Amino acid sequence: MKSAVFAVFKKELKRFFSDRRMVITTLLLPGLLIFVMYNFMGNAVTNMIDGGEEKYVINAVNIPKSIKMITEQEQIGFEINETDISELQAVKDSLKDGEECDACVVFPEDFDTAVSRYDSHSGEKAPEIKIYYNSSSAQSAAAYQTLISMLDMYESSMINKFDINTGNEVYDLVDNKDMTGQVFSMLLPMLLMMFLYSSCVSVVVEAIAGEKERGTIATMLVTPAKRSHIAIGKIASLSLIALLSASISTVCTIASLPALMGAESEMISGGVYGIKDYLLTALIILSTVLVMISLILIASAFASSVKEAQTYIIPIMIIVLAAGISGMFGNPPDRSALYLIPLYNSVQCMSGIFSFNINYANIVITVISNTVYTGLGIVILTRLFNSERVMFSK
Repeated sequence: MKSAVFAVFKKELKRFFSDRRMVITTLLLPGLLIFVMYNFMGNAVTNMIDGGEEKYVINAVNIPKSIKMITEQEQIGFEINETDISELQAVKDSLKDGEECDACVVFPEDFDTAVSRYDSHSGEKAPEIKIYYNSSSAQSAAAYQTLISMLDMYESSMINKFDINTGNEVYDLVDNKDMTGQVFSMLLPMLLMMFLYSSCVSVVVEAIAGEKERGTIATMLVTPAKRSHIAIGKIASLSLIALLSASISTVCTIASLPALMGAESEMISGGVYGIKDYLLTALIILSTVLVMISLILIASAFASSVKEAQTYIIPIMIIVLAAGISGMFGNPPDRSALYLIPLYNSVQCMSGIFSFNINYANIVITVISNTVYTGLGIVILTRLFNSERVMFSK
């Protein structure tokens, strides 16, 4: 078995690496284009946070009656929790951890009186309102923007009688880990699925359908090697090539994400993840590639030409796209049964890893199920190799 599998493995690698143009277009060019494109797109990305829920929990220190009346009248309402100044640090700590409240507003003592007495032409400093929030949370960022809009309107009616966040304090309590987790968990699973799929397609479609077109498939099938060994050899070799291609594209993407994020670039760094996170991601990627390779090889086996095979894999592309996009909506699900769904399970596991919400049970289910699906793919591919009607169809 080892010699047969290795012979097919070696043959596929030689076919790929002996074609210089294929090596450049499959391994190097995609990653380079991604790096260049994302760097140019950096200035166009202005806001990663959009929206939020319609109810915001606000902790308020020294909130005046005038502002409290406004918050109670707004359609997008606030749940105001009046807080003592002595509890401010504890509230800021909980806000940083994404707990309890969405924002904290600190008003000067006797705010209404200070505003009524303030003369904007006097040159004195206006009464200042401080708003603390955490931009890694969509809810907190939306609460902050809503508060700013409401207070700006109130300020306009008061002819600029107070300022908001004009001091030297840091009001956005997000840290590098939170920001990186938010961005990576939203973007990288989808991008990785696209890279893996494009890498698999570029090397797999040719593997069987191309040999049918050239008439070389018969030579391989008449050898003493078992058909199952041929299937294993093809899956193993093509998976290695696809992994190399996807790895280069992924490294270029991670390197270019800070530039893509523009003003947020200093808050994003792949260094917040440890070796364990990268190893778990690599394990998920490996099992995913095996599933993708198996699916595309089966589609290629049914096709009589490369062009026909490209038509057959369109449904697979749509499924990969749908699975990739699913990672952009909320936190990974807790239902373990959902991690039996191929491709979708990989995206949700990667989202969990990148957002620091690792569920080892779901990762184990994903890897085992993907391995089972790969084994099933080998069985199906072996039967297709045994079918003369499929292998020698015109």
